[in-house]
Amino acid sequence: MIAEQLFKPKSIVVVGASDDTSKPGGKIVKHIVDGKFAGPVYTVNPKADTIQGLPCYRNVRDLPQVDLAVIAVAAKFAPEAVQVLTQEKGTRAVIIISAGFGEEGHEGKRLEDQIVGYCNAVGAALIGPNCTGILTAHHHSIFTTPIPEYDPQGCDFITGSGATGVFILESAIPAGLRFANIFAVGNSAQLGVEEILEHLDETFDPATSSHVKLLYIENIRNPQKLLRHARSLIGKGCRIAAVKAGSSEAGSRAATSHTGALASSDVAVDALFRKAGIVRCYGRQDLMTVASIFQLPALKGKNIAIITHAGGPAVMLTDALSKAGLNVPGIDPLKAAPLKEKLFPGSSVSNPIDFLATGTAEHLGLIIDACNNDFDEIDAMVVIFGTPGLTRIFDVYKLLDEKMKTSRKPIYPVLPAVVTAKEEIDEFLSKNHVNFADEVVFGSALGRVFHTPCPEDDSLGMDGVDKAAIRRVIEQNPDGYLDPGQIQILLDSCGVPRAGEAVVRSAEEAVGAADRLGYPLVMKVVGPVHKSDVGGVVLNVKDAATVRCEFERMIKIKDTTAVLMQPMLSGMEIFAGVKYEPKFGHMILCGLGGIFIEVLKDVKSGLAPITASTAKTMIEGLKGYKMLQGVRGQEGVDIEAFAKVVESLSKLVAVAPEIQEMDINPLLGNAKGVVAVDARIRIEKSK
Repeated sequence: MIAEQLFKPKSIVVVGASDDTSKPGGKIVKHIVDGKFAGPVYTVNPKADTIQGLPCYRNVRDLPQVDLAVIAVAAKFAPEAVQVLTQEKGTRAVIIISAGFGEEGHEGKRLEDQIVGYCNAVGAALIGPNCTGILTAHHHSIFTTPIPEYDPQGCDFITGSGATGVFILESAIPAGLRFANIFAVGNSAQLGVEEILEHLDETFDPATSSHVKLLYIENIRNPQKLLRHARSLIGKGCRIAAVKAGSSEAGSRAATSHTGALASSDVAVDALFRKAGIVRCYGRQDLMTVASIFQLPALKGKNIAIITHAGGPAVMLTDALSKAGLNVPGIDPLKAAPLKEKLFPGSSVSNPIDFLATGTAEHLGLIIDACNNDFDEIDAMVVIFGTPGLTRIFDVYKLLDEKMKTSRKPIYPVLPAVVTAKEEIDEFLSKNHVNFADEVVFGSALGRVFHTPCPEDDSLGMDGVDKAAIRRVIEQNPDGYLDPGQIQILLDSCGVPRAGEAVVRSAEEAVGAADRLGYPLVMKVVGPVHKSDVGGVVLNVKDAATVRCEFERMIKIKDTTAVLMQPMLSGMEIFAGVKYEPKFGHMILCGLGGIFIEVLKDVKSGLAPITASTAKTMIEGLKGYKMLQGVRGQEGVDIEAFAKVVESLSKLVAVAPEIQEMDINPLLGNAKGVVAVDARIRIEKSK
């Protein structure tokens, strides 16, 4: 639990305070005073007796006892100040604004570690260093502006970057967003995004706490903590959106398996956010748009009515909603006829509902009522209404305010005339509303919010899993790729169906195995990683003579230690695999096999544990899902069996976390089931 003095201090000192409000130490003092902090505020500056009318001490040793210290002095002076404050002055919360710490190199990191040690020794909370500060209902210990309007039911915002946090607020305030708490954690030497989220979870009160959490993250230090507390908060009725910066990777990652090539840290972030129920955003405006959507009733269905007096934005919004997986359905002409008669000639009620540039507030009200009461197929409305400046439109936004407060279905306001109708929009926003100034950004965001799944129960039943057999394989084999016999044991032990096979080391063994397995056969080299590239795969072997001939050729291929023989099977090539991502854990991947994984990379990933239900959702999200269902007379794949295999891999890594990479490629699937034809597994016990 974070020290309460960070959030509700009874006294505050600013070390490095100044009369100059253009400096951080001066602006913080001003903000604390302007924010009407209820307790005593002290300042420390070796050259002053008072700062902004407050008592000033020349040295921290001269201070009385104080709960919270905000440090705004050069990095080299900060450790001594923190030591004195925490050990002698009872300080249990420290915010370090100053830069020059871990972000600058070894010496700065040494100073940072000293400070963390002093704080940890007495259980003090530390924000920063290299941060802009925090803002709560009780104190404004932050040096940046803007200071948003406080609202206990507004957003809680945690940012890893103070500057980025400022720019996000610059986007948020004009859109009508309000805030409860803001935390800029800087270097996160002790407390980072995850720890603040943990505190918000553990202290959550459904009656008084904010139900919207916004995150800007540059480094996920503890993915499991983030996952645990995000899921917990969402389970309590909260909604969370996050930007994770740094999604691209410089250079390529060496990988010897499909999962290694397809799974990256950013793929892991996506999987983590989906599992937690966090809506992922990709920029400041995107984050603010999602946050604004959170302020309105949740969308219950995919069918959206667009109500507009301007055709172009409606067309662009229709495109954006469609791309985002939502529908703009046509409206039954018979149901629409009574409404059409009440609008000006030339109006369209087909959806988008265009009531023309001359449409009035009364017309808008009639349309909203019809969407609520007559058009059952409609789940929500988007109202696009701006102005060219010929007339004032206070009456339109007054009606929109009234309708939004009484509508049974969500209404999303897109009010683009933020300059020409600034006064009207400001009045509308003052009534606790938000505005989506860009319809395309809004449409994309609404789709992502709607399609982000709620956290599911991911507890795995381990019935039928031979844990002892799995552990024997792991413990008896060295790091590296397992041989086919060991892989067979692992697949059998976790319940993955596989083709009959034999590993042979002589031509005589090969012929005998062929007789047992039956013709036609597939023969593959054991040893080389990329078998096809070295001529190590032969299909449709139909007789003993060919078996003998191919064995003699294949055993001479470099690095080959044996030959794997399997019966030829038919079905669609599909894929399942595992990749361990440091800090995040195991990612489970599934997709179409063959060219679809090599070229199109049509895969879905999830963070283990993965249940069959979640696996089925992943499979249904594949671009090629219709192929799995069967198209143009071709047989489809047993989706339930495919999902079961994905779940089985999750069970396998639960017992054998040493698995670093695993491919089952191909799995062959048809309407009767799914069977593993070939697999590679690499273990690493020394990680």
